[in-house]
Amino acid sequence: MSQHRVFFMVPPKVQLLDMTGPAHIFYEANDYGVHIPAHYLSLGTSIEEISGAGVLLGNLEPFHTYELGPNDFLFIPGLESDLIKKNDFIQSIEPFFEWLRKQHANGAKICSVCTGAYLLAFANLFNERECTTHWRYLEDFQTKFPKTKVLSDRLIVKDDSLYSSAGVSSGIDLAMFVLEELYGPVLVTKIAKEVVIYLRRTESDPQLSVFLQYRNHIDTRIHQVQDMLAQNLSTKSTIEEVAESVFMSSRNLTRLFKKTTGITIGEYVEKLRVERAIQMLTSGSKVSAAASACGLQSPNQLRSLLKKHTTSLPSDWRE
Repeated sequence: MSQHRVFFMVPPKVQLLDMTGPAHIFYEANDYGVHIPAHYLSLGTSIEEISGAGVLLGNLEPFHTYELGPNDFLFIPGLESDLIKKNDFIQSIEPFFEWLRKQHANGAKICSVCTGAYLLAFANLFNERECTTHWRYLEDFQTKFPKTKVLSDRLIVKDDSLYSSAGVSSGIDLAMFVLEELYGPVLVTKIAKEVVIYLRRTESDPQLSVFLQYRNHIDTRIHQVQDMLAQNLSTKSTIEEVAESVFMSSRNLTRLFKKTTGITIGEYVEKLRVERAIQMLTSGSKVSAAASACGLQSPNQLRSLLKKHTTSLPSDWRE
């Protein structure tokens, strides 16, 4: 029996990518030795549902068939907004809300994608919890559920065993986030390459921990700048050149980057260099080669940088 299981709720008028995106990431993980059985659940007793795009989804199992525990993940994708606004629909799925609260009490990890956050909120699971949803619904969500702590401009939010993501393709990012927590960044990097996710997770990112800490936002221009910086560490670019690449002034880019990520461009580049250098040095590269790959002028400059940022340095440096 596998240590972990993943469940995908399939509500009426489900948003296809919200569900199939994360499901495909777990499917790809199987090719790398991660065997996590997937189950697809309906909100009632039906074994079929029609997606918001009109595609019929079958072979579903009623949600109450299963009891979940600490090793299980439940993804709840978004659904058409007209259903969320119907009181009779919300009242009709109260048994699901009761089941959901029980699974949460059992320690199951529950992950919402896009407007799937509404279902967790209707079940009162997000009370006094941090969460997010699609940007278009942030204001409505906060108004409907004043006890929640809604975070804007966040791709993924984790609060204890509850996960939420901004919407649509961010469900893919959330699945990758979960897999990295379970199996580490090496596996996730391989899956990202397999499914050609290059905007937010690239092979050039030194480590996904840096990516997750400073790329948990939805500003496309800043993502482009971060891609450019990570992929061109060996090349020195001026702030003016970087700003021009995203059609911004250097002053505006400097301000927006700090506001969006919480650190300056210079601090971010230093962190990328540290991650890249340690990765190369622990793999047996010479100090001079690591310094050059990180865009530094000398091994001494690299040593100074590493001493500034970490107390754990490779012991077998090669000059």
